[in-house]
Amino acid sequence: MSTTFSDHRRPRNIRLGVLGIQGAVLEHERSLRKSLKELGMKGDVKRVRYEEEIEGLDGLVIPGGESSTISRILGQKKIREKIISRAEEGMHIMGTCAGAILLAKEGGTAVDGSDTQLLELMDIEVERNAFGRQRRSFESYVDTNIAKRFPGVFIRAPMIVNCWGKCTPLGRLEEVIIAAEQDNLLALVFHPELTSDLRIHTYFVQNIIKKYKK
Repeated sequence: MSTTFSDHRRPRNIRLGVLGIQGAVLEHERSLRKSLKELGMKGDVKRVRYEEEIEGLDGLVIPGGESSTISRILGQKKIREKIISRAEEGMHIMGTCAGAILLAKEGGTAVDGSDTQLLELMDIEVERNAFGRQRRSFESYVDTNIAKRFPGVFIRAPMIVNCWGKCTPLGRLEEVIIAAEQDNLLALVFHPELTSDLRIHTYFVQNIIKKYKK
């Protein structure tokens, strides 16, 4: 059943962006649009690639891909500082797989020793390619505080090895933390956009809506 808001409680149209560097960008865009529709909300969903496009967003999704490559391009295009400042202002961010790595304060070094310049926004430590090369891709139903029996798609997934401070683990798979939340930030080591299940994207959008209902 869709959750809708009556006109007198309806917040202004929200503006959502998907970082368009790597990963399942189109799939995230589709999931966000479908979530807005499920919630009876009007809003804009756009692909962002430049610093000035981050300004004015209410929410941003950082998709998967290769975290070191995404990090390098963020620095080249001067997007990194803009994302950090907007997050500190309250913009909501959801990072999936490589996006979760980038949100972390610790864990930017890969097995081969290469470094990723992290955004250092969340009180988490990540381990890249944590499930091992023999299990680069797999699917498993996972239970999180957001959604039970969610069809988790793991592609060379990292793991969250530690949470502290204001950060709260939201779900585990075999004792491994796979989702965490800290204020306006949400980190997932799997790919919700590669399923037809909208619950996690809808949760992300709902949290943005709540901000404008206060």
